[in-house]
Amino acid sequence: MLLLALDTATPAVTVALHDGTSVVAASSQVDARRHGELLLPAVDRVLTEAGLRLDAVTGIVVGVGPGPYTGLRVGLMTADTFGLALGVPVHGLCTLDGLAYAAGTEAEAGIEGPFVVATDARRKEVYWARYADSRTRVTEPAVDRPGDLDIGGLPAVGAGALLYPDTFPDARAPEHVSAASLASLAAERLAAGEELEAPRPLYLRRPDAQVPKNYKVVTPK
Repeated sequence: MLLLALDTATPAVTVALHDGTSVVAASSQVDARRHGELLLPAVDRVLTEAGLRLDAVTGIVVGVGPGPYTGLRVGLMTADTFGLALGVPVHGLCTLDGLAYAAGTEAEAGIEGPFVVATDARRKEVYWARYADSRTRVTEPAVDRPGDLDIGGLPAVGAGALLYPDTFPDARAPEHVSAASLASLAAERLAAGEELEAPRPLYLRRPDAQVPKNYKVVTPK
């Protein structure tokens, strides 16, 4: 197994390679405006670091969001293109699940019991979900205003939690998802025989661009 994982659902442009046992190379850069510019060089960088070629990859893992339309589609389209070119499966994973997995496995977070993951959805909203533990999501991902949420004082991870301390008083790292965590979670689930999600975007709300309801009629004079 050699999984190439990538995610562009948050401001982080993150890529990793996982050989079924551990992460062999990873790269993450935070820049919300340069997903398309940074993603392919990051893929090349992790392959070079691992001393491998792209055709050695046996599967693609991509974060499906929730996230903004513009950033999210960069990762999904790249994953689909790699999958078609290489003839390998493309697996989707909820980006919030990747953050949750990191929260339970990375020492800086140190979360063992129930907690919340919240990322920045802009417009003074957060994408969020509740977890029983780092591997078990107990609610569907949602988008809400922080002031409308009552998380019962649970610990929270993610950039959205750090932005709104009144709602998330116990906010912790990690701030953004890492492809390393996505890859590790995917490898774990695949080894257990679980079927992963389809690589389809989880937007949760309509795009900003809308088709006008009433077209202006222009007739020649």
